[in-house]
Amino acid sequence: MFTHNFDPVLIDLYVVEIRWYSLAYIFGILIGWIYAKKIIKYLKTNSDLSYLKVKDFDDFIPYLVIGIILGGRLGYVLIYNFDYYLKNLHEIFYIWNGGMSFHGGMLGIIIATFVFAAKRKINPFIYLDIIACVSPIGLF
Repeated sequence: MFTHNFDPVLIDLYVVEIRWYSLAYIFGILIGWIYAKKIIKYLKTNSDLSYLKVKDFDDFIPYLVIGIILGGRLGYVLIYNFDYYLKNLHEIFYIWNGGMSFHGGMLGIIIATFVFAAKRKINPFIYLDIIACVSPIGLF
């Protein structure tokens, strides 16, 4: 049986470590963002969704990042290791020690989408559809 022993750290600069997992998040978000902008441009010209704006989606990205990180971490804490974190509350914020949950990240994105859409008075389901199209990039 193969057991991987990859070092999770790509580059160690003694003060800052660059980890493979963080690069996966960064590149998944960036490539998904580029693809989402292409989808919005296509929808603007080929459907009745001409009111969609690329700038609105650009403004939406920080909401998504916060939703992914907070939701993913809280999902991990609540679903997988609740008893431990109940006794060690300060460690909930130690995201560099690992522990992110897909379920929590997904809920964080959904909540962030509804919050952003309510502020901008945009139909949240259009953004959720776009996110559904680009999310396989980040999951890969």
